[in-house]
Amino acid sequence: MKPALAFVAAAPAASQALPPLAAPPLRSGPAGVHGAARRHALALGIVALHLLGLWGLTQMPQMRRTVAEVAPLVVRVVAPAEPSKPVPPPSVAMPKIQAPATPLIDAPAIAIAVAPAAATAIVATLPPAPPAAAPVHAAPTPVMPVAPPAPALKQVPASAVRYLREPRMSVPLMARRLKESGVVHLRVVVDTHGQPREITLAKSSGFARLDEQALQDMRSARFVPQTENGQPIEWEVIAPMSYEVDR
Repeated sequence: MKPALAFVAAAPAASQALPPLAAPPLRSGPAGVHGAARRHALALGIVALHLLGLWGLTQMPQMRRTVAEVAPLVVRVVAPAEPSKPVPPPSVAMPKIQAPATPLIDAPAIAIAVAPAAATAIVATLPPAPPAAAPVHAAPTPVMPVAPPAPALKQVPASAVRYLREPRMSVPLMARRLKESGVVHLRVVVDTHGQPREITLAKSSGFARLDEQALQDMRSARFVPQTENGQPIEWEVIAPMSYEVDR
C-alpha cells in the first residue's frame, strides 16, 4: 500500500486564489525502500502475465487438437433412405363388352285335348295324296357316227416299184471328206397320183448326214400309180437308198 500523505489546508481568503499544491517530499529510510520493491514486483507480475498470455495464444492450435483428440467421438447412425416405390402405370379402363341379347322364343302352346267321358270314335281325315308326277323321258344322247377305219395300205415290195422319175442321189461334201457310206431304208407312202405323201426313216445308215440327205432326195421321186380292180390306190414301200463313197 502507498503511504498516506498529509495535506494541510489553509482557509481560503475571500479575495485571493488558492495556491498550487506542493508535492510531498519523499521519505528516505526503510519505508521508502519497501515501497520501491513492491512497485518492481508489481511491474514484473504484469510483464509475466503478458508473457503468459502470449504463450497461451501461441499454444491455442495445439490445445485445440488435444481437446479434439480427448473429446469423445459421437457417431450418429442415419437410417438409409427408403427406395422410392415404382409408380404403378395408370389403369386403362377396359371397354365393357356386352353380350348380344339372346332373343327369347316363346314355346309354342300345345293344346291337350281332354277325352270326353263317353268313348267317342274319332275319325282322322287325311289330305288327299298329291297326283303322281308324270315321268319325264330324257332325250336320247345323239350317237356320233364312227368313221370306218382307214383301209390298210397295200404293201408293195421294193423290187416291184417303178419310177417315173428316180430320186436324185447326192452325197454331202462332208460325208465325202469323211468317207461316210451306208444304206438308208425309207418308208414311203405314195398317193393315187404317184407322189410321195409321207416319208419316214425306217432304218438308219449309221450316219445322220446320209439319213437327212436320203429324206431330201426321196421327195424328188415320182412313182407309177398302183391300181386295184382298175382303181388307183395309195400304197407304201420300204425303199433302200445306197450311198457309196470311193475309198
